[in-house]
Order: sequence, then structure tokens, then C-alpha cells
Amino acid sequence: MKRILLSVILCLSAPVYAVAQELSALARVDPEASVIKDGWWGRTDLTLALSQGVPFRVFTLDDPARLVVDFREVDFRGLRAADLISDGDRVSAVRFGAFQPGWSRLVADLAEPMVPRKIGMPVDPNTGRAMLGIMLKTVSAEEFAAASGVVVDPNWTPAFLSAPKPVRKGDNRFVVVLDPGHGGIDPGAERDEVNEKGLMLSFAQTMAEALRRMDVDVVMTRESDVFVALQTRVAIAHQVEADLFISLHADILRQGGAKGATVYTLSDDASDAATEHLAARHNRADIIAGADLTGSDDQVAQVLLDLARQETGPRSSALAMTLAEGMAAAGGPMNRRPLREAGFSVLKSADIPSVLVEIGFLSSDRDLSNLGDPLWRRGMAEGMAKAILTWRDADAARKALVRQ
Repeated sequence: MKRILLSVILCLSAPVYAVAQELSALARVDPEASVIKDGWWGRTDLTLALSQGVPFRVFTLDDPARLVVDFREVDFRGLRAADLISDGDRVSAVRFGAFQPGWSRLVADLAEPMVPRKIGMPVDPNTGRAMLGIMLKTVSAEEFAAASGVVVDPNWTPAFLSAPKPVRKGDNRFVVVLDPGHGGIDPGAERDEVNEKGLMLSFAQTMAEALRRMDVDVVMTRESDVFVALQTRVAIAHQVEADLFISLHADILRQGGAKGATVYTLSDDASDAATEHLAARHNRADIIAGADLTGSDDQVAQVLLDLARQETGPRSSALAMTLAEGMAAAGGPMNRRPLREAGFSVLKSADIPSVLVEIGFLSSDRDLSNLGDPLWRRGMAEGMAKAILTWRDADAARKALVRQ
């Protein structure tokens, strides 16, 4: 398959003039002058006004059709996705934000296959301001597929996050990986100026502190507002030889008026329709961030799933039950069915007990209020930390009995 990479590196030779308050290490977006607009004859124009020119590249991804623009780097604060795409229908959704340290990304979902025909970023020599312009034209599905994909380029390969291996103080050290859901370009659930990625990072930091006070080694899949691919989150757990993996979330789920903490374990069959919908949303995280999934292998994922059932599955189920009890003891509130299961991609580790915890649902007024309360978060984090130690001791006792 022929793949075309459209990449632009700016060389700013003209002098740059800017007023003092506009000086910044990052290019900032001017929301008022930025728009995605449909035109005649299958033409759509993306215009992004920037406070200064930056290196960037453009490419498309197929299945589903997406336009991806990488920057080094851009501050998107103040820009609203709904305003950016208000003048057209060919771009169905757009996301933007931090991708990796030093990198920003914009991902546009294409309602029909379109490829870039013209790309440019002219820079005003007097102000230094720049205007990114991308003209897209509708093409056949075959032409779009042939033009799509990421060409490997060492100059445009972000250094994906990896976790340092914790210092082991003998075989008795216990390592927990905490995975704050979403991050960077993927905000997760959003409500009333609150987003899931920020809440879960804060909660994970509080929980990590509680565990470290209990002499537990803790590694976080992310410690800042950056994107981490689903496979990378699992890889980090293997890299640090984790004893336990806990993914933390606070989603929005309208079905059934979801509220209260819920603990999920891995299964190829969801407990119910709402849980299946939730898993599908979580599993789209890489697509949301513009990841190229053409090399993914579903058969490998199925093998991991089967292996997880044999030994790690029962251990994960015991962990889920102990966590739910500990969270209830900390005051909850818990969901009326706190133990559920579904095919969450982030739980597909064959040899590490793993659970996904919805600390609450942002769609619930009560849960939203709790999640915004530092005292409630601290109490819940400590309750979960104590439950983890309870599970650790019980799991060790079970292993001793098996050896006998």
C-alpha cells in the first residue's frame, strides 16, 4: 500500500516582532480566526491561526478516516471543538491537545474520505503570526486508503513514555501500577468545565501517596497531562514487573442512570449493555488520539484473553471483590452492582492481575460533587490502598497453599 506523508518543517528566516505579552515558548491558537469550513465541489478548508510559526506535519489515517496534524508544539487553550467545526459537515468531530512531551496533536474525524491537496503555513514577517491552511478534497475510499498511513521518520517520532524500573529491595517488594485514564489529546468524560483526565491524575497521585506510606512501590503510567496509548499502559506494567495493575476512570454513562463506584474485570462478554458500551468507549482511546492501528493483531489479543482466564482471571476477580469492599468501608457510595466485567483492552495482561475502577460517574451529580472534594478523594484513595494490602496478603497465602 502506498502511503504518502505530508510533512512541513518551518525555517523562519524573517525577523519576528511581537508585543511583550505575546512572547511565549508555545504557539498559541487564536480561536476567533480559526475554523474548519466546507466549500463547493467536495472542498473543505482547515484554518488555524497561530501566534507564531511552528514545525508541523500532516497525514491521514484510515479505518476510521482521520486527518492528523502534529505540532512542535501548540497551546490550544481557548479553542472549542464545537466552534471550530460549526461551518461544515464533512468533519464530524475534532480533538486537540498535548500528545507527548514537546508535541501537540489535532485529530479530525472525517465524515467522508478527503485528502490534503494544499498545505501551507505563511508567517507574517512583521508580527511573527502564522496561519496554517489545509485544503482537503473528497476522494474515493480506495484513493484515501492508498494515501493514508504514517511513514516512519526519525525526525517526527515522539519519544513515547516509559516508566523507570523501581528499585527492588528483595523479592518481597510489591509493585502497583496506577493508570490514570485518558490524558493529553484524550480528555475522557467532560462536564461543567471538569474533565476525567485531570480528575483521575489527581486521584492517582493521592492514591500513590497512600500506598507509598504503606511501603508499596508505585509506578504511574502517566504523571502529567500527556497521551499514553493503551498498549503502552500495559507494556509499562510488564516493564516494571508489576504485581498489580489498576486503571482509574470517572466516565459519563447515561444508560440506567449510572452512579457509584464500580470495579470491572476482563471478560469477552460484558455484564450488561451499559458496561459493553462503556468498554467500547474506553477501547477507542487510541483512535481518538490518532493512533495508527493497522498493525494490530486481534488473534494475539484473544490469546492474551484466554491466558488471563486461566490463572490471572480468578486473582483479578478476588482483587475486584476486595477493592469493592474496601471502597464501601471508606464510605463509597457504591454502584448497586459494584462488580462487573467486559472486554477492556487495558486489562488484557496475561500475567498481571488487573482491574478497571470507575471511581464514580461524572453523569451523576452526587459523584461529580464527591470527585471534586479533596477530602472525599483522600478517604477513598486510602480505603483502596488498604484493600490492596488486604488482597496482597490473601493472594500470598493462596499461593503458599497451592505450592503445598
